[in-house]
Amino acid sequence: QGCIPKGWLPAFHAISAFLKGVYCNLAEKLKIIPLGGLDEIGKNCTVLEYGKDMIVIDCGVGFPEEDMYGVDLVIPDFSYLVANQKKLRGMFITHGHEDHIGGLPYLLKQINVPVYGTRLTLGILESKLAEHHLLGERDLITVEAGTVLKLGAFKCEFIRANHSIADACMIAIRTPVGTILHTGDFKLDVSPVSGEMMDLTRIGEYGREGILLLMCESTNVDRPGFTPSERVVGSSLDHIFMTHTDNRVIIATFSSNVHRVQQIINTSAHHKRKVAITGRSMLNI
Repeated sequence: QGCIPKGWLPAFHAISAFLKGVYCNLAEKLKIIPLGGLDEIGKNCTVLEYGKDMIVIDCGVGFPEEDMYGVDLVIPDFSYLVANQKKLRGMFITHGHEDHIGGLPYLLKQINVPVYGTRLTLGILESKLAEHHLLGERDLITVEAGTVLKLGAFKCEFIRANHSIADACMIAIRTPVGTILHTGDFKLDVSPVSGEMMDLTRIGEYGREGILLLMCESTNVDRPGFTPSERVVGSSLDHIFMTHTDNRVIIATFSSNVHRVQQIINTSAHHKRKVAITGRSMLNI
């Protein structure tokens, strides 16, 4: 300090404090802890932890194998989340399929943490929480594509994606050591029924900035070819209805694929058909 002019001392102390803070931040490590979803279909749940902050992306269930007699659902091991719940800043849900939201009621019985998701995703979750008598007791926060949230050391942005369920999003997470892109489940559909294509522009902007880690869906990644647009289903439906004018048409589909259900109803209306919907999940959605 004897070498520093007296008037510069406040600036010197400020710079020293800043450098000390930078050093402390660099000393922390980003931990990525999958609790499920790797090397399996279902049970998707990933923890991101940095210092005293922690977030979780998705919280799904898996379905039993043939040798799991008497087992209805398989849920992730939540013991790490329960033990570190004071660090947990929020749950981020990419979309409303069972393998991404089905485990939430079982976790929320043990801890209370804000859950962030799009409108349809949280709508499906609400019915699950009602079955478990948790509706109204937990904080569900609706977001939309483009929403940016700052939770502790994490700055998260929801990015519009296409999938077989509406309102699906990718999540970009800025951390002190770099940016992570978590794709959730997605399908690159250039002509989606909803008219809103996956936001490739925003993904490209993150790519130009630099991605530390890409956490990408890999279902069917080893199969050649590509999945056609959902709009192709509409033309197939029209052909089926035209060639079976005197017959009842029975269609089975995933209840969560609301775009396909809408196409079925639109085609039925066009051909002056009555529509009857049955099935618990179909009616709930």
